[in-house]
Amino acid sequence: MIISGGENISPVDIESVLSLHPGVDEVAVAGLRDERWGQRVVAFVKPRDAAVSFEALDAHCRQSDLVNFKRPREYVFVREIPKSPVGKILRRKLVAGEFDAVSRSEASE
Repeated sequence: MIISGGENISPVDIESVLSLHPGVDEVAVAGLRDERWGQRVVAFVKPRDAAVSFEALDAHCRQSDLVNFKRPREYVFVREIPKSPVGKILRRKLVAGEFDAVSRSEASE
């Protein structure tokens, strides 16, 4: 559960919306520390193709039925979403910064 600005936000709701975007292969949502809000919603995305961008994903969320306060404020593009041996997403590793980010130059290739 992510608590941002006093609101309880379920990561699964956001992941469901983002997983429907054609440029997204896998997605995991976590709450990262934020001075103002307590936590901010961050989506970690394994892109399916290089054409996916922050703007495209944000527009997708705005056009969905996802309420505005649940919309991710940051997108991090990663090579792989960390998972346990049984396939469960390890959000604690994402929060701790234990992921391999895709650079902008790699994403545009």
